[in-house]
Amino acid sequence: MTLTKYLSDLEIANNATMQPITDIAKKAGIPEQAIEQYGRYKAKIDVNQITTTKTGKVVLVTATSPTPAGEGKSTVTVGLADALQRLSQNVMVALREPSLGPVMGVKGGATGGGYAQVVPMEDINLHFTGDLHAITTANNALAAFIDNHIHQGNELNIDPRRIIWKRVLDLNDRSLRKVTIGLGGPLQGVPREDGFDITVASEIMAVFCLATSIDDLKKRLANIVIGYTYERQPVFVHQLGVEGVLTLLLKEAFKPNLVQTLGGTPAFIHGGPFANIAHGCNSVIATQTARKLADIVVTEAGFGADLGAEKFMNIKARQSGIAPDAVVVVTTIRALKMHGGVAKVDLQAENAKAVEAGIANLARHIENVRTFGVEPVIALNRFITDSEAELAVVLTWAKENAVRIARTNVWEQGGEGGIELAQQVLEVLATPQNFHHLYELSETVEQKITKIVQKIYGGVGIQLTDSAKKQLVQIEKFGWDLLPVCMAKTQYSLSDQPTLLGRPENFTITIREIVPKLGAGFLVCLTGDIMTMPGLPKQPAALKMDVTADGRAEGLF
Repeated sequence: MTLTKYLSDLEIANNATMQPITDIAKKAGIPEQAIEQYGRYKAKIDVNQITTTKTGKVVLVTATSPTPAGEGKSTVTVGLADALQRLSQNVMVALREPSLGPVMGVKGGATGGGYAQVVPMEDINLHFTGDLHAITTANNALAAFIDNHIHQGNELNIDPRRIIWKRVLDLNDRSLRKVTIGLGGPLQGVPREDGFDITVASEIMAVFCLATSIDDLKKRLANIVIGYTYERQPVFVHQLGVEGVLTLLLKEAFKPNLVQTLGGTPAFIHGGPFANIAHGCNSVIATQTARKLADIVVTEAGFGADLGAEKFMNIKARQSGIAPDAVVVVTTIRALKMHGGVAKVDLQAENAKAVEAGIANLARHIENVRTFGVEPVIALNRFITDSEAELAVVLTWAKENAVRIARTNVWEQGGEGGIELAQQVLEVLATPQNFHHLYELSETVEQKITKIVQKIYGGVGIQLTDSAKKQLVQIEKFGWDLLPVCMAKTQYSLSDQPTLLGRPENFTITIREIVPKLGAGFLVCLTGDIMTMPGLPKQPAALKMDVTADGRAEGLF
């Protein structure tokens, strides 16, 4: 059998004829005075110039637990929006910005794939409009101000051993996880241990994505805890008096970025926290602005419904008032086979029994969405190796369990391949939902974590390390226990052990550290071996990347 040769995502993007961004803005109803162009196909939008009072409905796209086989969540998000546009709906996309960490590492970019992409793909996946660099600069400026304060006399009596603020870099670099700074004598500062996180794990990224205005951004930055005094009292950014300059560094980046899909649907791409170590949602300001312009906003949350979607419901929706009106759960036959015990190298062979076994993971995520009072739609993302027998297993299961499902082929067909999904989503949007949060803020931190573990992950309970217990005592002492929690957990498993695929049972989640993020407005609970600074794989994706003599990218997916 001769397989069709498909173009790469980059080749498809490069062959596309894009519309001028001014035309896309006009299509979205954005006034001319709000547009700040970055070339012909990108623009920043001044949200203060948008005065409409519309409040569009929100479609949240999530997925089953990710596998190396790929699920195509961003691809389905973009394809769904293009399909809705084909059905004459007034729709916009709101996505996160890619990080250079996964782009240069193993996961890849975040612009979709095939004929369901946002473009200019090359620009978006690399430096785009510089937002992540601005966030990196603001984060590291704060670090510099902290060390300078200590060097200049330490008026606030900051204990250098108890500084929790780290420097950041938007790359995977395991060598920087723990470093020593200030060496070389008195003129070089005060020696202390420090470390780097990846930029998308920075609290400034979370603040950036949850702030609703410049004033709110400044207030949140001021509330960041950078460490503790020798008397073990918290030290805030506002005590250093630098929230103003940090806001200044972020003011241009804070404006949402407007681009387009291959189908010509307007798209905001803004902010990019990871969902396994942060809250995994694009910026509130972009989502809210899209709701002012469109009747339907299609957005996504990182990784599976146990991570990004849970955080969308309990953190983003709680803080912004953006409740999902419909939820799409993306899965593939390939992913279900892996959750059913099939190795990646054997995925092309038909194995309906493995699909049936892997459905347990899909079922868990469907239950997760329903836990929040929203009815899900399954997007069964097609691959050419899927057999009719394998597809029938999932379609039959969905029918038996009264779950909406649609075969989806947007990678190959663009919006046309998402029409069935779009029709299902429109039916859900026409039905009132009963959205609610998983827990109340008045519950204890342990109760909140336990509810997530039991009702979302399917575990039996939690265990706190001695270090986490001490941190929890301190959190309660300062009255920070009324905040929501942001679980930092592996994306590959419902448990905190990445090798436990499918639907593991009778497991306990170990909380090894609880870090207060008062600017963001949540407590980060670190589990398992999760790292806030990833490392590169043995064969990074970057090894395949190059640039031609005329400046065209090569090997970018």
